Parts: sequence; C-alpha cells; structure tokens
Amino acid sequence: MFGWVGKILKVDLTDGKIFIESTEPYIEDYLGGRGIGVRLVYDNYVPQTDAFDPRNPLIFNMGPLTGTAMPSSGRTDVTALSPMSNLMAKSNFGGYCGPEAKFAGFDHIVITGKSEKPCYLWIKDGRVEIRDATHIWGQDTFQTQKTIQAELGDPEIKVVCIGPAGEKLVRFACIVTEVAGAAARTGMGAVMGSKNLKAIAVRGSGSVSVAEPAAMLKLSVDVNEEIREHPACKELSNWGVVRFVSMKGCLMLDRG
Repeated sequence: MFGWVGKILKVDLTDGKIFIESTEPYIEDYLGGRGIGVRLVYDNYVPQTDAFDPRNPLIFNMGPLTGTAMPSSGRTDVTALSPMSNLMAKSNFGGYCGPEAKFAGFDHIVITGKSEKPCYLWIKDGRVEIRDATHIWGQDTFQTQKTIQAELGDPEIKVVCIGPAGEKLVRFACIVTEVAGAAARTGMGAVMGSKNLKAIAVRGSGSVSVAEPAAMLKLSVDVNEEIREHPACKELSNWGVVRFVSMKGCLMLDRG
C-alpha cells in the first residue's frame, strides 16, 4: 500500500486495552485521512452519546501524503463529537506529530473510554503504552511537551497535548503540538480532557512508501517553489491572516 503504513491503533482507556486493525479495508472507498476518519467515527459512535461521554471516539487521522515530502502534507485531522454542537466535527493541526505517527506505524489513532486518572499514550515503532500523567496534569502545553521528552529521554519525541483548558472541559479548548500547531476548532481539546488523556507522545523510525519516489520528489519541489512565488504566500509570510481582515470587512459591507 503506497502512502499508507497499514495500521489503525485503537485504545480503550476505560479498560486499558489496545487493539490494532488494518487500514486496507478502508482505502479504496474513502478519500484520505479525513474520509477514513469520518467512517471511523461512524463505526465507533454509539447513538445518544454526549460529547463528554467516554464512548465518544476521539480520532487522529493521518492522510496518505503525511510523512512524504509533499508541501502541506503534515497536517493531522482530529474528529469527534463536538462539545460545542454535539454534532460530528473536525479540526486539524500541522507540525511533525502526524508524520511521526506514520513513521511509528499508524495511519489513524482511535481513542475511546476514560482513564481513571490522568494518562498519556507513548507510541514508539508500533509499541504502545498507557502511562501515568498525574505529575503533569495542570501543566501548560509547552511544559507538558518538555516534561514528557525529558521523562522519555529523547528531545525528538513529538507530543500533542492539552493544557488546563482542556483538563477543565472548556468547550472550545485546543489540542496543541510544538509551539504553534493547534487543532483549535470545535473543542477537541475538551474531548481529550474528558477522557483524562493529557497527551500522545510518538517516535518512529519507519517511512512511508511512495510508488514513484523520484517523480514525487520533483513534483513536491515544483509545488513548493510555486507556493513560495505566489503573492498570497508572500503576504501571509509578512502579515499573517490579518491580510484577510479588510477583505472580510468589505464582504460584510456588501451584504448590507
């Protein structure tokens, strides 16, 4: 399977059980990580479940390009029932955590249940542990990442985590990785907190197979150069998303 590493990790925090399933049954029928993620929500959702119910599945989805050289391929989609709407929702973050999960052997991570005490997942090259996080409960996201990296003895470990807002079930809480990556919409951080899950730490030494590596590398370089030369890229680099403020203001005026 090119683009996929072939495994879906399922963790039940209530019972402390860990399962591994194949990605292959999904790849022909669903488009990318997000498409499979929606299907996994459907398969694991229990009717009448509330967003903070332990049965609400929290799912991290890495797509077939994640872990390759293609620009913008590092994003990870997060799906669950939202505490803001009680409907299925999604958010996503960038950075290196998604690619690292692929390198560790997993295309998707499905988390259900609720741990009796704060915990975090430690995933390394296909091996999975549920570890105590009582000592880091209450830390902000920057402290949490540093604490876990120090505890596991590797500064290259990638960590996605919640801070005090997620722990306290603030309904718009984020999930954060590194210094700027955030799944900041739909309250996925609150869902993570409702499971007493402080963080997911990943480290992998694997790779993602590509059908035509040379052709894909050339395409990724060409696309990257095209993006860098586009006027919108230069504006965003200089001004960030505030470049859209005047545009949105004009649209609101046009609508009366």
